[in-house]
Amino acid sequence: MKTKLYLLGLAVMLSLGSLTSVNAANGSTKEEVKAKVATMTTEQKEARVKEIKLRVEEIRHMDKSNLSRAERKELRSELRAMKYEANSLGGGGVYLSLAGIIIIILLLILIL
Repeated sequence: MKTKLYLLGLAVMLSLGSLTSVNAANGSTKEEVKAKVATMTTEQKEARVKEIKLRVEEIRHMDKSNLSRAERKELRSELRAMKYEANSLGGGGVYLSLAGIIIIILLLILIL
């Protein structure tokens, strides 16, 4: 009984170790993406956005029914990483909350 528990524990530890190494090898961290984007010129940013769009279209038109579970998971993680990179390339925008919009409307009503 003890040997089975030891073998089970060893199998769990080895599988967790391999999962973390795969994650580290596949994706770059957010800090690396931010540093890479900060050093890019506007032409390079536009070119990278076009590359990301092409890759997303490839994935969208891909037949995913014959992929294994691990391959689908890898595609999802790739899409998330590209989405994060595209958002950091885009420069963001101005976001207003509902309360902010109401305050602006009230100020406009009072002024006019």
